[in-house]
Amino acid sequence: MYEPNVVGDWQEYDEHAGLRVRVHRLEAGEPPRGRDDAAEGLAYFRVRVTVENRGERPVCIHLEDGQIDVRTGPDGESAFIDWRNSQFIEGFDVYPLRRATAVVYAAAPEASLAQVDVQVQVRADEEWAGRRLWTGGVGVLEPAPGATAGAARESLAQQVSLFLQEQAEEGTA
Repeated sequence: MYEPNVVGDWQEYDEHAGLRVRVHRLEAGEPPRGRDDAAEGLAYFRVRVTVENRGERPVCIHLEDGQIDVRTGPDGESAFIDWRNSQFIEGFDVYPLRRATAVVYAAAPEASLAQVDVQVQVRADEEWAGRRLWTGGVGVLEPAPGATAGAARESLAQQVSLFLQEQAEEGTA
């Protein structure tokens, strides 16, 4: 069974040697240029998506609107993406041992922020990479860099795995 990444995990792409991506820093925060009127009554949060090149040559990266999908709550409802405040990666050459980060501002009902799913599909050198999924929640802490996986992270990963197994069993019943 496919299990999603936990927010903070790196995901390497087989189809693009040396390229890896991670969704991290899922946190509450107001956008820098003010709230969008369409987000009235919703709680803002931001998520960072970092692309790293560990290959031997530069890779032209596109990570724009439509390539990042954010869903919240147990029913996976679409979050409002504030495109005006978000910062995407549009045709940037990421050289070996370098990174580029997109910052996405989104909004959703505050009660649904404990469960956030982020799906990313990077385009590298004009070729689409496979879609990858990360799951986490606003307020759920990721481990510090270099630290071993903490109890909160393991607990979230276990909850996601258990939920997916239960859904699979319900589908076969």
